[in-house]
Amino acid sequence: MPNTPLTIVAKIIAKEGKSALVKTELLKLVEPTKAEEGCINYDLHQDNTNANVFLFFENWSSRALWLKHMDSPHIDAYAKATEGHVAAFTLHEMSFLDQ
Repeated sequence: MPNTPLTIVAKIIAKEGKSALVKTELLKLVEPTKAEEGCINYDLHQDNTNANVFLFFENWSSRALWLKHMDSPHIDAYAKATEGHVAAFTLHEMSFLDQ
């Protein structure tokens, strides 16, 4: 299934006192990612009651192109800039269920 669309739900939890830094770095990912081949949408959300919690809802035309994104310079820059400031990160690779 190399050309099967892929949905990603990524949850990032910033350490206490680091939400502004993490948010700034996450926002830097949005524009270059939206310009990448295969990116259908790349939507960043912040929890309304806990400023430390961020979610990305992403849709990609294929897993291969998402993997290419994960190896991009802007993802590497984000990882370096937020090292030690993220309490938890979870990622779910998902498929849309037609009904």
